[in-house]
Amino acid sequence: MPGSWPPYEFPHLNDDTCEVTSEASRRYNCVAWAAGENIRWWWPDPMGIGYWPPDVPRAVTVESFVAAYAALGYQLCYEGSLAAGLEKIAIFGKENQSGSVVPTHAALQLESGEWTSKLGPFEDIRHDTVDRVNGPVYGKLVCYMSRPRQ
Repeated sequence: MPGSWPPYEFPHLNDDTCEVTSEASRRYNCVAWAAGENIRWWWPDPMGIGYWPPDVPRAVTVESFVAAYAALGYQLCYEGSLAAGLEKIAIFGKENQSGSVVPTHAALQLESGEWTSKLGPFEDIRHDTVDRVNGPVYGKLVCYMSRPRQ
């Protein structure tokens, strides 16, 4: 196994599908990592403990996550294939008991077309396809967003 995460949590990640690119850290999370940060934890908690972009509702909803990344210049897009000049992110979610989809993860597409994710308190990884992080922890892909590559 390439990293320190429990294999049953990420059943599609193995030595052939991903590579660890950093040490484990609790300093930042996947939402921050996809936003280009590794210095603070991003989360829309109502107590204001995690960072969240100003004027974006502090709600754990797909709409709030879309608004947070929109504040960084991202727009919803239809698919995640590599596109010249565009940087893409993918937002994942799981259905809760009431049937609403709750966001759980964000991944960033690299210039190579591969994807990078921060796995909770575990390592950052590079994975060959976006769906490698689908599974019991993050659920499945909810939407893609893109912006001009900076």
